[in-house]
Amino acid sequence: MQIPFIDLKTQYEAYKEEIDKEILGVLSSAQFVMGPQVTKLEENLAKFTGSKYAYACSSGTDALLLALMAIDIQPGDEIITTPFTFIATAETIALLKAIPVFVDIDETTYNIDPKLIEAKITSRTKAIMPVCLYGQAADMDAINAIAEKHNLVVIEDGCQSFGAEYKGKKSCNLSTIGCTSFFPSKPLGCYGDGGAIFCNDEALGEKIKSLLNHGQGKRYEHKYIGINGRLDAIQAAILNVKMKHFEAEIAKRIEIGSRYNALLSTADVITPKVMDERTSVFAQYSIRVKNREAMAKKLGDAGVPTAVHYPIPLHLQEALAYLGYKKGDFPISEKVGNEIMSLPMSPFLTTEQQDFVVNTIKA
Repeated sequence: MQIPFIDLKTQYEAYKEEIDKEILGVLSSAQFVMGPQVTKLEENLAKFTGSKYAYACSSGTDALLLALMAIDIQPGDEIITTPFTFIATAETIALLKAIPVFVDIDETTYNIDPKLIEAKITSRTKAIMPVCLYGQAADMDAINAIAEKHNLVVIEDGCQSFGAEYKGKKSCNLSTIGCTSFFPSKPLGCYGDGGAIFCNDEALGEKIKSLLNHGQGKRYEHKYIGINGRLDAIQAAILNVKMKHFEAEIAKRIEIGSRYNALLSTADVITPKVMDERTSVFAQYSIRVKNREAMAKKLGDAGVPTAVHYPIPLHLQEALAYLGYKKGDFPISEKVGNEIMSLPMSPFLTTEQQDFVVNTIKA
């Protein structure tokens, strides 16, 4: 049986008529950058998250970069984050010549461990950037409390958790600034790169809006040095269609993730744990196994694709070697990086496909 890792083709077929109509509408309008589709998307995003302000942008990476620029991060400033994430989290900090300061993860959730944060705070610390990995929010109450105590900004990297809930609130509306990605494989994905930034402060929102459009306020009047972080109208049109179906897709993701957990409860693997008062949108369904290479080969031979998110923690990446970290500095991140493996996951994964994956693992 050949099983897609993320079934974007079936999703497109399900919404094809709506998506094609909206894309053709953009083509007919000849308004390809910003415009009414982007405005509509921003309204939809703000309403969905409960945020006062939502700004669509060119990628999740640019969303993180714009968030840091909006709080005026300077060379030498320190941003506390996790080493167990995609490089974009630390990359955006480094691009501004600020310093990523890593804190190890909680072994249960794979998110940053709040108990370890305060020990890393110095006079140069300006913000905390927790990552809501694999679709579940970090312990945001604990992180926000630390930030308030030390007068720090919290930027939620919700690039994998858009749609998840934390104590009744939506991811990306849990801190000073929230960021997400609409990369095609994300829970809410477009057909290229895209992202969004969320906040509840009007002045901060106006600055973000300006920064993503070359620091422009009025046309040809530039208050800040910004970037070209605008979202294409076609991507906004696609996302507006997908948002109509997003709640139903989240419910399916939760159902499939819960079913995986139940079916694999007797297998020799560690399944993901969703904490109380939280939901996960299962951007990835990731298990931990001791014999990952052998397991991946067996699954691959049977037609089941797997992936590893993320095998090498950021403190061991060549690009960040200048930070001076070494192997053993973040043992939980390294341990999880050696054992983690993601299985096929999408709202369109069938019961038959899921059973086949689980039975192959058990065998």
